Amino acid sequence: MIKIDGSKFKEMLAGGAKALELNRATVDELNVFPVPDGDTGTNMSLTVSSAMREANACQSVHISDIAAAFSRGALKGARGNSGVISSQIFKGFALGLEGKTDMTPKTFAECLKKGTEIAYSAVTKPKEGTILTVIKYMAETAASAARSKKIEFADFIKKVIDAGEEILQKTPDMLPVLKKAGVVDAGGRGIVTVFDGMYRTLVGLDLVLISGESVKVQDLEEIQTSGKEFDTLENDYENITFQYCTEFFITHFKNEVTDAAIDKFRDYLMTIGDCVLVIGDTDLVKTHVHTNHPDRALKSALNLGELEGVKIENMLEQYRKLHPENPEEEEVELKENAVVSVCCGSGMAEIFKDLMADVVVEGGQTMNPSVDAILTAINSAQAKNVYVLPNNGNIILAANQAKELAKSNVYVIPTTNMPEGVSAMLAYDPESSGDENNENMCATVGGTCVAEITHAVRSTRMNGFSVKEGDIIGIHNKKIVARSQSVSETAINTVKKISQDKDMLTIYYGEGVSQEDADNLVERLSGEFANLEIACYFGGQPHYFYIMSAE
Repeated sequence: MIKIDGSKFKEMLAGGAKALELNRATVDELNVFPVPDGDTGTNMSLTVSSAMREANACQSVHISDIAAAFSRGALKGARGNSGVISSQIFKGFALGLEGKTDMTPKTFAECLKKGTEIAYSAVTKPKEGTILTVIKYMAETAASAARSKKIEFADFIKKVIDAGEEILQKTPDMLPVLKKAGVVDAGGRGIVTVFDGMYRTLVGLDLVLISGESVKVQDLEEIQTSGKEFDTLENDYENITFQYCTEFFITHFKNEVTDAAIDKFRDYLMTIGDCVLVIGDTDLVKTHVHTNHPDRALKSALNLGELEGVKIENMLEQYRKLHPENPEEEEVELKENAVVSVCCGSGMAEIFKDLMADVVVEGGQTMNPSVDAILTAINSAQAKNVYVLPNNGNIILAANQAKELAKSNVYVIPTTNMPEGVSAMLAYDPESSGDENNENMCATVGGTCVAEITHAVRSTRMNGFSVKEGDIIGIHNKKIVARSQSVSETAINTVKKISQDKDMLTIYYGEGVSQEDADNLVERLSGEFANLEIACYFGGQPHYFYIMSAE
């Protein structure tokens, strides 16, 4: 057999996916870098499994269509650095097989070459001794072996896999952290396993488990307590510079977006973080970045298109869990009560702290904290009774899930916005019992009329308002209540809607509003609403010019 068709290629891909799934626990064990993206074997297996699902859904028997579907599925399901790089390797097959009806050794070699080039270009600072090195050496071997016109496809693949295994065993000599841990690169082992599974399926051999590595393995406990943990692609997690691992897809691109705009987006991410991966084209782009400002990454991406599959992980918190500073420290004495508040904006955080919130969790619109983040905050409060203020309707469920996992007695106060959280804090008494505080704080929920002033991100018609993209709108109870081209005019018209029978108006101005503009608005409101006592504070919240609460 000197060439294979689409059906045989699909069988081989399925064998590769199965081989990786069988061996993912072993590949996981090679990964001595447990944060931020999970374990390499699991990430790669999930990536390839997603690719196989897409390939199985493909009704065509043409090898080009199968390769394209597999590549698309790999990109959609890509997890972690090695998973993302693997998706780029298989993108090379999709490109190399375009218009082809079968695959010869020469075509396979061209696909590997393309995949290697794309994978290297996807990583900002490629490091040798990783999956990149392994696939590059395999591609070079494939190009050399394919020069023999009469070589059998199975013999050709076997040469390529042997080359991958050979260079894999040398990865510890290229990366000191691997040599110290006594393991080969986990991503490299994963990709060799995939191709080995493809080969075994082609020749009809049973899939096998990885028997073990020839490199001597040191005691892992000693390595993990040494204080040095690394991501082989970039970060030293003991000295984390950029805290949040941020991943998402960009889809449904705006008509004016070009490849140059995607390159510009990649360049921007490199100014706010590291470990930048921006891969794909104007149909679908997978993004990965370590940054201290995930909100900025998301905002920049929204200029290109729509977002899907957003995932933000706190690497610093993951590291703390794996490496507690005082693992043998005696349990601290718990205080009676504590409050955990979720909020967005530096000013709002200070307001909650001034109101005696013990722990403030950053989060809100577009960046809801995970169950784990809320649970960590609850535990760090070190109290018998902990009151959680979600301050967002989308966070209440996560807070309740965290409640079930916590050791403390947790009360979730169902606040749906930050002003409700402020009202709940005013009803909180550190000296009262858990049930008393819960009753008093819950009683405040819904007692205020809250509205937000923001800008419309798309044109629509709602509640009798015809809104165009860029209009300034006032929102109350998830309905548009005011619209204009002016922030202050919209704010004034919104106050008219929420201030009937009210005597107190509290305004929190956002990060894009100057104190002078806020003071001017208060002056105008004071002149127009003589019945209202008005207070204004810096909230610093993104997305909303003003958040207003009438009581």
